[in-house]
Amino acid sequence: MKALLIVDLQYDFLPGGSLAVHQGDDIIPIINKIQDKFDILVATQDWHPKTHKSFASQHKDKEVFEVIDLNGLPQVLWPDHCVQGTKGAMFSDAWQSNGVAAVFRKGMDEEVDSYSGFFDNGKRSTTGLHGFLQEKGVTEVYVCGLAAEFCVYYTSKDAAEAGFKTYFLDFATKPITAEGLVEAKSRLTEQGVIVVSKEDELVF
Repeated sequence: MKALLIVDLQYDFLPGGSLAVHQGDDIIPIINKIQDKFDILVATQDWHPKTHKSFASQHKDKEVFEVIDLNGLPQVLWPDHCVQGTKGAMFSDAWQSNGVAAVFRKGMDEEVDSYSGFFDNGKRSTTGLHGFLQEKGVTEVYVCGLAAEFCVYYTSKDAAEAGFKTYFLDFATKPITAEGLVEAKSRLTEQGVIVVSKEDELVF
């Protein structure tokens, strides 16, 4: 059973959004095209309260992209993004999402960020994604979406650690920085994740 895990195709991560990934919208037609190859489609959605402590706006005299300690974990301070109920938190209308079986929201606890679709960054709480995939009989997870070296990377890493055969769809993700993508792919390869560079390498 093969699952396509679509990470955070939300307006704030797309051009014009508050935390836009360069050319992030280029992957949407690709994802739309490949979706019918999979047995099940699952999505994640960043869903922050407006007072989330990963937001630079919540810290006096701190700048966006500064790194602080947040409850014992290193935390990049982000622009406000994907605030619950706002347009920026919504999925792109260009994405054909009507076939998605389940959406797992993350980042709802203002005290800890959540890059992975499986856990918060401290692995103190789970989203329920692991149990859902097990219940559905999924054995292979293919991960795409935004942004490559953050939420797609950590979701892929946790999928592999959970025992799923995991594929990182390099052709269906975009990074915040090119350097970050190179490092993410190197780490994932070391962890046993298969990096798929081209769509035509998806042969089932």
